[in-house]
Amino acid sequence: MKQRVITAVVALLALLAVLFYLPGEVALAAIIAVMLAGAWEWSAFLGVPGNMLRFGYVAIIAALIAAVTLLDIDASLVFVIALVWWLSALVWTFFFPTPIPLAVRWVSGALVLVPLYLALVILYQATPELLLFALLIVWVADTGAFFTGKAIGRVKLAPDISPAKTWEGVIGGLVAVVLLTLLRTTWAETDLAVFIPFCLAVASLSVVGDLTVSMFKRTIGIKDSGNLFPGHGGVLDRIDSVSAAAPLFALGLGWVGLA
Repeated sequence: MKQRVITAVVALLALLAVLFYLPGEVALAAIIAVMLAGAWEWSAFLGVPGNMLRFGYVAIIAALIAAVTLLDIDASLVFVIALVWWLSALVWTFFFPTPIPLAVRWVSGALVLVPLYLALVILYQATPELLLFALLIVWVADTGAFFTGKAIGRVKLAPDISPAKTWEGVIGGLVAVVLLTLLRTTWAETDLAVFIPFCLAVASLSVVGDLTVSMFKRTIGIKDSGNLFPGHGGVLDRIDSVSAAAPLFALGLGWVGLA
C-alpha cells in the first residue's frame, strides 16, 4: 500500500506540472508518449512473437494518431465510433470467457487508444482544468467504488473478469461522482439536471473501460499490463477507465454547456 501511495503522489504531481506549468508542446508530447506506451502494452494481447512485430503495432497506432492530428477528421465521428465500440465491448464481457478473436484484439487497440488521444488533446486545448475534471470523475468513481466495495461489497459485478468488483462498489462510486458534480457547481454555474446524468454516464462508462481491459488481460492470463508504475501496474492499468470515459466526456461538452 505504501508503494502504491508513493507512486500515486508522484504521478499526480507530474500530471499537475504537465497540465498547468509546462508548455503545451510538452503536454502534447506526454499524451503521445502515454498512448504509444499503451500501444506497446496492448501488443502483448496479440500473441505476436518477437519485439519487431510489437514495434510494428506501435508504429500503426502512431500513424493513426498522426492521421487524426494532421487530417481534417471530424472528432465527433471518432468519438461516436469509440462509444459504439465500448458498448459492444460491454456486451462482450457478458460472454466472457468466450475467446476474443485475434483480429478483434488488433483492431481494439486502435479503437481504445486513438479516440483517447484525440479526447485528451481536445480537453487540454479547451482548458487544462476541464481535462483535470474529466480525470477526477474517473478517479472519484474508482476511489468511491473501492472503499464502498471494501466496506459493504457483496454482489460480484463480473467475477470471471474482475473478482474484486461489486455492484455495491459501483453504486458507491456513482454516489461519489454526484458529490463531485455538486462540489463543482460551487464555483462554476452548471445545469445540474443535465450535468449530473452526464457525469454519471461518463463514470459508468469508465467501469466498462476497466472491465474491458481486464477482459483482454484475462484472455492472455496476465494480471497487470506492465510494471511501469510500482504498485499500480502498467500504462493500460492506469488509463483503462479513462480510455472509455474521456471520449464520451469530450463528445458531450456542448450538450452540457462546457464547450
